[in-house]
Amino acid sequence: MLNHETDNLHKPADGPNQESNSNKVVQTDKEKALDSINASNAEESEDHAVHEANHIPLENYETFDLEKLTKELHKLTRLHKVTEIKDHAEEIKKVFTRKYADLIEEKKEAFFEENPDANDSDFEFNLPIKHEFEEYYEEYREKKNTYFKQLQDSLNTNYKKRLNIIEQLKDLVDNKETIDDALKQLNDLRDQWKNAGAIPKDKYNHLWNNYHFHIERFYDQLHLDRESRDLDFKHNLEQKQKIITRAEELLQEEDIVKAFRELQTLHRIWREEIGPVEREYREQIWDQFSEITRQLHEKRESLLDKLRLVERQNLAQKVNIISEIDKISKLPITNHNQWQKEIGKVEELRNRFFSIGKVPAENNDEVWDLFKLATRNFNAEKNTFYKTLKKEQQENYAKKVALIEKAKQYKDSEDFVKATPIMKKIQNDWKEIGHVPRKYSDQLWKEFRDACNHYFDRLHSIKNQENQEEQDAYNKKKEYLDLMKTFELSGDHKTDLSEIKNHINNWKTLGRVPQHKRFIEGKFNKILDSLFEKLNLSRREMEAVKFNNRLETILETNDKRKLQGEAIFIQRKIEEVNGDILQLENNLAYIQNPSESNSFVKEVRKNIDKLKDDLKIWTDKLDQIKHIGEDDSNNE
Repeated sequence: MLNHETDNLHKPADGPNQESNSNKVVQTDKEKALDSINASNAEESEDHAVHEANHIPLENYETFDLEKLTKELHKLTRLHKVTEIKDHAEEIKKVFTRKYADLIEEKKEAFFEENPDANDSDFEFNLPIKHEFEEYYEEYREKKNTYFKQLQDSLNTNYKKRLNIIEQLKDLVDNKETIDDALKQLNDLRDQWKNAGAIPKDKYNHLWNNYHFHIERFYDQLHLDRESRDLDFKHNLEQKQKIITRAEELLQEEDIVKAFRELQTLHRIWREEIGPVEREYREQIWDQFSEITRQLHEKRESLLDKLRLVERQNLAQKVNIISEIDKISKLPITNHNQWQKEIGKVEELRNRFFSIGKVPAENNDEVWDLFKLATRNFNAEKNTFYKTLKKEQQENYAKKVALIEKAKQYKDSEDFVKATPIMKKIQNDWKEIGHVPRKYSDQLWKEFRDACNHYFDRLHSIKNQENQEEQDAYNKKKEYLDLMKTFELSGDHKTDLSEIKNHINNWKTLGRVPQHKRFIEGKFNKILDSLFEKLNLSRREMEAVKFNNRLETILETNDKRKLQGEAIFIQRKIEEVNGDILQLENNLAYIQNPSESNSFVKEVRKNIDKLKDDLKIWTDKLDQIKHIGEDDSNNE
């Protein structure tokens, strides 16, 4: 009988025996549809629970962080059968391993950036979430191994059961003595077959075809009671027509995946649970059922094509993102603010990358490797910049520490004339220095600010006091100026000169006035000039008194540089006057027999005499300054 056992996957019970040339193309499409159904049912026959795993949504785990991945694995392991979460667990494991490796790489780069002289053995990093994840995955793995070991044993046992049922079918057909109760025994064997359990998927179709081959032989070759056989054929036909009706309804189902899954179940019922029909109807009903199967298969393929198109679009988007990151990594970025801006862009691109759905399976590893390469190149450029920046920041740190020490050195100085420009320069130098490491920035600034504030608060306090004193001096000088306007000379030269000098001394004792009100000194000098003119003092005497007044003002400020500048100015004036006298005397030398009655000669000699008077005045002023210098030397 074995020579009659065929393995025609496309012609089960009630399947056609021949196909016409006109139907070849259509039949080929049917074959594809039936192949898909048979392959799915064969896989499901091995483990129905594995098939059901598709009912649990497969999340886009790329968008999950390490903690969320760990919680998701724990939840799936706790709430579902191990066979239902196989794809989920493996995908979670893959994503977790990849993300954890990336995290380790980032931490390692940061470690060597902080410790450029360290070795690989010096780097250690442990994240508690990894140990937690490994515990949950190990729990899942043990459950899976236990399950599949038990499943394999069960599959082999069930396979042997089904082989035994087929052998009993053969005996049932060949044993003529059992014809009277053959139909009852057939139904018993069919019940046994129905409840025999899952078998290895690679055995499924061959075993099933053998089974149905002998079922058909039973009906075709044994001379059973025609009435009983016809009733059985009729019942089977009604059941298969119901399946066809339900299959037609599935063509209208919006959820094509769900419809195709139910169609698999209908095929399994057609094969496993319903016997053959009368020979004249077998090809007709099988053609109906297989045609519906072809149509639904095409709808499913159309859906899968759309999903594959989406995956290809996702791939294009991810490749574009990788290209954008690669472009950013090649930008000539030279400052911290620009780097922070580009880091933000890359982070946004990374988030977009992970939010995009699946790509074609054959491109998944490649696109991930390209993404990692692009981000690694960007991070390498970033780390190189910040490594250089860190060196500069350390140098800036040393410069700022030095400025703080200098500021502290002068913050309590009493010599404000000397210390103020130094402190201002320290402040300007601080502004010119770049960033320091963030962990030192606030403390350095606090120390520097405290030292500077301490000095300038003291300076401003003194200046405020001086400013008030200067304002008081101005008010007093303003009143004294009004008094001077009413001063009258007595007519006694000596007495009046003494009075004027007293007024000058009184004026000096009133103190300095604010810088913007120094004009009052000019008003006082105009009054003095008017009084000196009334006294008929010689120009030399008058200049001596006025210069003596000026010198005393300079000496009050204790500004040696200003006194020195005054001496240099007078020396230049003396040289200038001597030069003018020499020039005029040379001019006279060119005149032959100059007569005193010559008006030109008179004018020249008059100018020479005036210049000589000026020379004496300037010489007297220089002698006064020199006398002050000698007094200072003696005091020292």
